[in-house]
Amino acid sequence: MSEKRMPPPDSPMQITSAERDDDSAEPRRRAARKSAGGITLRDVAQLAGVAPITASRALNTPSAVSPKVLQKVREAVEKTGYVPNLLAGGLASNKSRLVAVVVPTVIGPVFQEIVHTLTETLAAAGYQVMLGQSGYENSREDALLEAIIGRRPDGVVLTGIMRSAEARKRLLASGIPVVETWDLTPTPIDMLVGFSHEAIGREVARYLHARGRRKVAVVGGRDERSQRRMNAFAQECAALGMQQGRGEVPMYHVVAPTTLGQGRQGLAELLQAQPDLDAIFCSSDLLALGVMIEAQSRGIAIPGQLAVVGFGDLEFSRDLQPRLTTVRIDGTGIGQRAARFIIERASGSEVSERIVDVGFSIIARDSA
Repeated sequence: MSEKRMPPPDSPMQITSAERDDDSAEPRRRAARKSAGGITLRDVAQLAGVAPITASRALNTPSAVSPKVLQKVREAVEKTGYVPNLLAGGLASNKSRLVAVVVPTVIGPVFQEIVHTLTETLAAAGYQVMLGQSGYENSREDALLEAIIGRRPDGVVLTGIMRSAEARKRLLASGIPVVETWDLTPTPIDMLVGFSHEAIGREVARYLHARGRRKVAVVGGRDERSQRRMNAFAQECAALGMQQGRGEVPMYHVVAPTTLGQGRQGLAELLQAQPDLDAIFCSSDLLALGVMIEAQSRGIAIPGQLAVVGFGDLEFSRDLQPRLTTVRIDGTGIGQRAARFIIERASGSEVSERIVDVGFSIIARDSA
């Protein structure tokens, strides 16, 4: 393996994933979706073999139709993924000038840059943002998306790509422009602006290996995206021979959204099992800050004895002592591109490049 030339401290190392898989089913669905312009009540009525007014009665006042007709309409709704338009007839232009933005948590600082940029960019084009919180376990996501679709916003911006099959069907059937962010997949629902979590994990492992670190561990959130970063990190460490004779990379899992206190507890637990750790990769800068505080309280020198790498490049990261090495995501770039996608599609323009990989940067600072 040839040695990479390392950047000076505080300089970004830009990495962009180029891996693309082929999937023919999703493009066909998107093409059908584009030509149909979204499933309508008339489509549901035709599939059910009833008049549109009858389908409307079945959905709005089920007691006004026979059980047989009601069953036919409900089966047609299930097959098409149709969601009634709660604004039907209320807007002469059929434009809400609203864009729904869904994030796992509204208190997570790592998403604030994207939300702020989306809000500013969309406002300049005459749109308002409607913000929804899905939670990290996606326990509320399906119900939230159904409520959003029913209000027919001019666009939907989602965090991540892990949608349930039912949610995907409803979003595809709605005809509403959708932008998924904060992740990569060759088969997005519609459009996508993101980066590879697996590529981040692999590159951080190489970064630490190049600096002579061999006894590594992880403190990471239980959410799906963090887990993919952590697992890819562990796999690359194994491939590089960093854990020879020590088994698998030790991992301390915490509930998201992550906190400073979880970072302190994580390092304490990991040191009990492996006191000679020389590097920790954290799934957030807050966890990394907790790790650094706990290390300093124990007299462990950073980076002399322990290197620490975070994720997110939060504002405090460059002001710590020592300054935190971390992974930077271009939240502003993601927000601007996602907003432009929505604006272009809402105006009837075609988007030529539907998948955009913004990559990431490892910001080399004092802690590693």
